[in-house]
Amino acid sequence: MTQQGVRWSADQVLALAPDAASRAAGSRLGTAGPWSGAGSSGEGAVWGLCEGSGSTPYRTVVNLADASGPSFTCSCPSRKFPCKHALGLLLLWSAGEGAVPRAEPPEWARRWLEGRRNRAAQQRTADSAGAAPADPEAARRRAQRRAERITAGATELEQRLADLLRSGLATAEQAGYGLWEETAARMVDAQAPGLAARVRELGAIPGSGTGWPVRLLEECALLHLLDQGWLGRERLPEGLAATVRSRVGLPSAPDGPPVRDKWLVLAQYDTSDGKLTTRRTWLHGAATDRVALLLSYGAAGRAPELALPVGLALDAEVSAYPWDGRHRVALGERFAPPAPTAVRPKGVTTAQATARYGEALRDDPWLESVPVTLESVIPTPAGKSWQLADADGEGALPLTPAAAARPGLWRLVALSGGAPVTVFGECGHRGFTPLTAWPRSDGEVVSLH
Repeated sequence: MTQQGVRWSADQVLALAPDAASRAAGSRLGTAGPWSGAGSSGEGAVWGLCEGSGSTPYRTVVNLADASGPSFTCSCPSRKFPCKHALGLLLLWSAGEGAVPRAEPPEWARRWLEGRRNRAAQQRTADSAGAAPADPEAARRRAQRRAERITAGATELEQRLADLLRSGLATAEQAGYGLWEETAARMVDAQAPGLAARVRELGAIPGSGTGWPVRLLEECALLHLLDQGWLGRERLPEGLAATVRSRVGLPSAPDGPPVRDKWLVLAQYDTSDGKLTTRRTWLHGAATDRVALLLSYGAAGRAPELALPVGLALDAEVSAYPWDGRHRVALGERFAPPAPTAVRPKGVTTAQATARYGEALRDDPWLESVPVTLESVIPTPAGKSWQLADADGEGALPLTPAAAARPGLWRLVALSGGAPVTVFGECGHRGFTPLTAWPRSDGEVVSLH
């Protein structure tokens, strides 16, 4: 099967953009004007020369059939991935064969494509050969030393939380962000990045608006619960103990058997903490009726390399991580390029969505949200914000403040036009964050993020 038989939509191309600036710049390059020598092959390669500010045009190549996801190269100096030239080239290709005809790749494009294939073959050979046997005793000692450091960090954090409550929450506003940053640094030294991340979040709460002491107390209670979970992990059921280990920041590897399915790419978006960019990609299995989460990472200022087209389906294997929110998986072998599918996840009511989140909290009290598909809901104003109301009027879910402030809300409102739509997103204690929507059971998936 060749990728060329599946021509992406402009929305699916722009969903790959690492940020809004790249989407805007790529859109301006999605016309034939700046391009020359553009072509495409039956094996999923697209290439072209794009005029730039210099005398030499930028050489851009995209491989849509790469086993690890769409891959890109460009001679421009941009550190974004994909760059605006790759996005513009794909937009030009998505418009039809007239602007990007079938052809044999030029030498410069062919060399890069062959290099990608050779590196992929070498990686498969290395994977099949397997890594050298590890020293189990050395691994046990390393794990024990790290656990001791985390225990010391958790004990120190408990003392700091107790001091805060003893002196009063008002002192947190007076101390400023420096108090929390110094405490987070201590948790990093203790090799507990999960605790460090939650401590940093505390620093943004004091003085954040009406009711901040209540929010600070709630977050301190959750952090205390995580501390106590770690300190008493030997007495916890294995599933909850594994969740605690994951929440404090201990790494794990996928251990579930590979599951092959046609995975609809439901949504994809990036978040950044200034040091790391995290890309979350939600998948839905056509046969398994399962929702799965892919996480990929990029250094600060750079988008992760894994970029999948929202609305298309991957014929691929995934392997689950142990006790990690029951959703996270690793992407394994891919058997075909992304292709259209009419399969859509079944939806639930707003009441069923909140019940699902409540049930998930029993297994993971620190869970921010769960993936949910809401069926037949209508975006409706609710005071100064918005909500998604069941079409039958039985219930509604408020949007999170961040979602209500994004441009994607107006795209959802326009898509609905006052009629029911199906919306996929994340449901949590702050409300619902819509990520994609479609007006009919087999309609096109529209990205909202």
